[in-house]
Amino acid sequence: MELLTPDIGLVAWSSVAFLLLLFLLKKFAWKPILSSLEERNTSIEEALAQAEKARKEIADLSARNEEILKEAKEERNNILREANKVKEQIVAEAKEKAQADAAKIMLEAKEDIEVQKKAVMADMKNAAASLAVEIAEKVLTRELNAKGEQESFINELASKATLN
Repeated sequence: MELLTPDIGLVAWSSVAFLLLLFLLKKFAWKPILSSLEERNTSIEEALAQAEKARKEIADLSARNEEILKEAKEERNNILREANKVKEQIVAEAKEKAQADAAKIMLEAKEDIEVQKKAVMADMKNAAASLAVEIAEKVLTRELNAKGEQESFINELASKATLN
């Protein structure tokens, strides 16, 4: 039965040692442990906030990119419509001029008609080709510039975003 009932001296010294250990832990260990836990909690919350902010920025950028792409497509369609109108106008003007020249030249000689007809057709082809090249160059330049700006902006945001 002696094993089940400890001696009072043992209980007293065990209690003193426990209270001393508890005092030392409270004095020297709990504050640093709690402060490091608080710091870690704060850093985790900040990282989560930054991640959420990055997600929102990416969503905003995605929406903006879609909007820019839509605007670019609309602008491209407007430019193409204008080009078709200009082309039709040029063709109409060229036809009128060719008919007037043809009537005048028919009176002079059949050979002059053939030479004038070839010259008018060559001018029309060159004008249409030049116009098409200019339009394509402007459209491609605008689209490439927009894409380069988008890529540089995305790369800049990706380099700034730091996730833990």
